[in-house]
Amino acid sequence: MKTVLLQVGKTVNKHFVAGINDYAERISHYMPFDIVTIPELRNTKNLTEEQQKTTEGELILKQLQPSDHVVLLDEHGHEFRSVELARWLEQKQQTARRLVFVIGGPYGFSPAVYQRANEQISLSRLTFSHQMVRLVFTEQLYRACTIIKGEPYHHE
Repeated sequence: MKTVLLQVGKTVNKHFVAGINDYAERISHYMPFDIVTIPELRNTKNLTEEQQKTTEGELILKQLQPSDHVVLLDEHGHEFRSVELARWLEQKQQTARRLVFVIGGPYGFSPAVYQRANEQISLSRLTFSHQMVRLVFTEQLYRACTIIKGEPYHHE
């Protein structure tokens, strides 16, 4: 199974970039993993939040294949403990050809993206910046991989 993190806008904080790249490299030892970045919209001052979400949504949908299992990282999604996320991921490895996690722009997702999604996951009840979510997500995906393999990274 190929896993993709699809994100709107590049990560600008150099410390987050270093951490994300480190975890992405670690994840790739367990499964094919790519990060795809959709460029941030330009001249958004003339766009409403809804127009911005709609435009970003169109760009997100263009990146998806019909057979993709699409998971939105969304504050209203299902919350997992790390071990539960690992079991969920293990099940998806048996059923999905390409698993795509999506981090939207600053205003969230358009209705069309919600409609296309198969699931929504929340990383926490806390609010994180979109930059930080990328780091937290890649760490948790790496952690899930180590749990699946029974490696000692995760302690209960």
